[in-house]
Amino acid sequence: MLLLAGSVPVDKLPLLVGPIDITPQGIKIDGHDLEINRGNEAMMTAAALICREYGMAKPVGMVAGDIGNRVGSEAIYKYLAKNLPEMGVEVMTLHYVMPDINLNKKVLATIDTMAEKPVMIADAGTMYVAKAGGDAAYYDVFTPDLGEMAFLADDKADHPSFTRGYIFQLEKNVPELIKRAYEAENTPSTMFVKGEVDYICRDGEIVETIKEPCIETMEPIGGTGDLITGMISGLIYAGKSPLEACRIAGRINRKAGELSRPTPATQIEEILRFLPQALHAVLEQLG
Repeated sequence: MLLLAGSVPVDKLPLLVGPIDITPQGIKIDGHDLEINRGNEAMMTAAALICREYGMAKPVGMVAGDIGNRVGSEAIYKYLAKNLPEMGVEVMTLHYVMPDINLNKKVLATIDTMAEKPVMIADAGTMYVAKAGGDAAYYDVFTPDLGEMAFLADDKADHPSFTRGYIFQLEKNVPELIKRAYEAENTPSTMFVKGEVDYICRDGEIVETIKEPCIETMEPIGGTGDLITGMISGLIYAGKSPLEACRIAGRINRKAGELSRPTPATQIEEILRFLPQALHAVLEQLG
């Protein structure tokens, strides 16, 4: 099973767990329709599309409403801590949740009891809590943007808001940020650093950069980074190594942007429509 978990900004939405169905309006989980705009919904849609193209079982989504009051995030942590060993999870992606070091450590303690540890992917809030709690080594892939990369590179900050100014000034020197983050042991083995240039890293080394095609109008479109996280998740579930998944997902994202011909007003669902076509084009290119 591929499990994708995270909160959504919908007030009083209960915890939902179930296969992700793609609908004309967005996605459906446990009988509830969710719009695709950005965040977890976009990430889950991308993963579901990849799984469909590879003939894999539908990924399972776990969402709960959280508008900053932590209720939904706490429900996700507690459910995982209690139920993970019985769920048959092979790949697990945790995305937007409110960071809670104690609850996250309870989830990790549960994972320690499992005979087979799932491949674990983290973005956004889950990266923050993993780094702040000193637990990055539990994970297999992080997918930070440059601002998040600066946080991972700061060996003293326990929240992105506290990242030291001179570290932020290194954003134009991405290799230095990557080096610092690995040296501080704030990363898993594999990272996909999202930006104008994408950096794919393994064990402290930059093994590949992806620059083309450069679609400048994608920069202001919210959710494109979420697509990468979802695609990496689906590709790993389909049997790709974390490194292979990063290489393919980065290219799909840019190809889908090229095919969709976006403007700054383009919405993320318009790019999502081109993911299957982009996947096949990239696989043909890579041979």
